[in-house]
Amino acid sequence: MTTTTIRLSDDLKARVSVAASRSGTTTHGFILEAIAEKTQQAERQADLDRVAEQRYANILSTGKTIPWEEMRQYLEARSAGMPAQPPKARKLAG
Repeated sequence: MTTTTIRLSDDLKARVSVAASRSGTTTHGFILEAIAEKTQQAERQADLDRVAEQRYANILSTGKTIPWEEMRQYLEARSAGMPAQPPKARKLAG
């Protein structure tokens, strides 16, 4: 394990200390948890961006997509617990 030094303003240090105390943890533990959460958030965003780019590339290469209204109806049915057939991608007139 390595050591990293961070500089906090007095105001932020006081706020972190209060928040850590309210959370029932140490300032150090609170900061570590915050860094881990922020890292996980950035990783999830990078994964989402990667999937979005892949899907967009697929749309460009095939010319096929699903109209939002059809996808919305499908998602609403699924979220209501109803059986639903996923809509089929197709080339849209345009």
